Amino acid sequence: MSFESPDTWFQRFPGSEPGRPRLLCFPHAGGAAAYYFPLAQHLAPRLAVSAVQYPGRHSRYREPLVDDIGVLADRICAALEADGGEEPYAFFGHSMGAVVAFEVARRLKTEPVRLIVSGRRAPSRYRPGAVHMRDDEGLVSELMKVGGTDPRFLADPELRAGILPIVRNDYRAVETYRSTDPTPLTCPITALVGELDPQTSVDDAQAWVWHTTGGLNLRVFPGGHFYLNAWPEEVATEILTALAPAAIF
Repeated sequence: MSFESPDTWFQRFPGSEPGRPRLLCFPHAGGAAAYYFPLAQHLAPRLAVSAVQYPGRHSRYREPLVDDIGVLADRICAALEADGGEEPYAFFGHSMGAVVAFEVARRLKTEPVRLIVSGRRAPSRYRPGAVHMRDDEGLVSELMKVGGTDPRFLADPELRAGILPIVRNDYRAVETYRSTDPTPLTCPITALVGELDPQTSVDDAQAWVWHTTGGLNLRVFPGGHFYLNAWPEEVATEILTALAPAAIF
């Protein structure tokens, strides 16, 4: 894998003390690194929180979008290896970010101490999807259904024109993703899910147990796909609790 600057790929949030264990967060479809700022504030100063900035958004808006989960994972893995940190780290990924985090974890020489997946069914629970093939109105309808996007942004023609190509690209990436390697991770997995999530049932989240030999913890929150918007402090507590057995504090 070719060298890519970690400063390009990872946004580091203020409020976390240097040298603290690292939590790397992976955004959802259409999301960006800044989405995790509230969560980072709840985790500081216990963890040094950073988030992946995918190409084609915010500071990287001039770069081509990536519509292949495997290619995206390869590039993130290369940037992580270039970063070369020695401290223990964990991964947190929501929705599309969960499978990106999973694929990065499988590619690294050393797995994270724990993979925390949120709002995403296990890779073994494949279901075909065609949201990325809908017209703009169909795409907006899906965004309204799952929540997480301010309706005012979708009502503004200029903002909408900037949002929809990114969302369509990311839905294409995750809807065409198939996990082809059955080898499970050895690190433990924590799966978080909203009890009313229209995309991921509790049973779908439980199925992550088949993707690790390190054991699975499952936590169900009130709410839908973006339950974590309403429960940031509780999600932060769940993350800290999940990481405590790794003795990284």
